[in-house]
Amino acid sequence: MSDLIASGVDKSALTLVIKTATPIVLRAPIETPVQTSFGTMTDRPAVFLLLEDEDGNTGIGEVWCNFPACGAEHRARLLNSAILPRLLDREFSDPEQCFHTLDIHFRRLAIQTGEHGPIAQCLAGIDIALWDLVAKRLNLPLYELFGAAKSTVTVYASGINPTGARDTVQRCREQGYNAFKLKIGFGEEIDYPNIDSIFAQLGDDEKLMADANQAWNLNDAITQAAKLSAWPLHWLEEPMMADTPTEHWNTLANACPIPLAGGENLASADAYSQANQSSWLSVMQPDVCKWGGFSAVLPIARQALANGKRYCPHFLGGGAGLAASAHLLAAAGGDGQLEIDCNPNPLREHLFNPPVQKGTIQLNQAPGLGIDLTQLDKLRHTPEFNAS
Repeated sequence: MSDLIASGVDKSALTLVIKTATPIVLRAPIETPVQTSFGTMTDRPAVFLLLEDEDGNTGIGEVWCNFPACGAEHRARLLNSAILPRLLDREFSDPEQCFHTLDIHFRRLAIQTGEHGPIAQCLAGIDIALWDLVAKRLNLPLYELFGAAKSTVTVYASGINPTGARDTVQRCREQGYNAFKLKIGFGEEIDYPNIDSIFAQLGDDEKLMADANQAWNLNDAITQAAKLSAWPLHWLEEPMMADTPTEHWNTLANACPIPLAGGENLASADAYSQANQSSWLSVMQPDVCKWGGFSAVLPIARQALANGKRYCPHFLGGGAGLAASAHLLAAAGGDGQLEIDCNPNPLREHLFNPPVQKGTIQLNQAPGLGIDLTQLDKLRHTPEFNAS
């Protein structure tokens, strides 16, 4: 039985037999591309997953697929052809047991195909949907099922492009944000003026973080960290490749006065455990739709807090995944901040879009993730979003 949930919960309600599974691929056009150091997103794809049990209860999950855009259709086909047949019509004692059973079963396929990431992302989406389903059975918001009492979540505005960055920060400020994360790694002639202009207008109670998206090698990261330390950045995210050896991360941390953040591109329990036990990482950022779902990420988040780190979930996709990230942060506790993409995305906004007030959002008392599935149905039947 799962040890993730609150005491007193009827664990018999966690038993699962899934009868139907429906991956839904949607794609939203956008006017302004989303820029990162590794590429540019010209539209916003999403893979949502609906799972239904023998009693007609339905859960929704989301599978990471934001870049490159062709990954959305690939994840849906991988689910339909290889993964979902292993889920359907089998009994599991709870979502956690289902996740670990599927994870063990598909390790060989991940090695055989070299598709460790896509398979992990599909399993994460399944896990999210299963937990949403059982929470609805129990008529509990997910954060309460996991033992949290506090429904307030601290947030920050993310995905701030290098083009028009200062204006974007002002727009986010007017929407209620007081913390912002700028994309960097585009060259000093772009990065530094952006940082300088944002700090020039930053209030005393406001924070700025920077995300390099793995842009530099060790030598370049040390050079950039030294120059970036001229500004009081709240953290520096992924300055190097996620698989950079630990000794290089330690070298960078010793040379960098800015707290280092990372974790969205780790892909195993061992990797997260090592990062949690490390001295270089200050902010742990797993992505619940990219690896692990609730069953694997919630223990990692709690371990991060126990090791004196902050847990700040990474996310840059649709509404189901953002809701899952918010419930995870509430369940884990601590003083972490939820990443909310500041770029327009109807596939997020129509499913989970609580108002931001003084840098926080409030989770409601709706069961599960609180996603209104009629809104998803409307998106499915909107021609401009339907990618099928």
